[in-house]
Amino acid sequence: MAPLGSGGLMTGTQVWRQSILDAADSKNFNFAIVAFDAGSRNKFHKHSGDQILVVTEGTGTVATDTESLTVTEGDVVVIPAGENHWHGAPDSTSMAHITITVKGSETEQTEA
Repeated sequence: MAPLGSGGLMTGTQVWRQSILDAADSKNFNFAIVAFDAGSRNKFHKHSGDQILVVTEGTGTVATDTESLTVTEGDVVVIPAGENHWHGAPDSTSMAHITITVKGSETEQTEA
């Protein structure tokens, strides 16, 4: 996995990302594994297409402007296009998930 670091869209300790498929392997979707060290998350952002998260390890949080959901291994979360949200790990544990997005979906960071 490649480190994404903190700053930009990420905050906290360390976030890692690894593509599951090469860009040419699917005409419609992007697939990647994202791993959050304890205490790290991405900042509030939204996508122009739906995003699906499949939690593969640990316990984490997926939050929107109006709710916060604790997620664990095996949970699947669908984030509709345009919904402001963040996801990551609490201070006490790490969390990893598969992310699935529509090709061409743009990400807009909404948190400084």
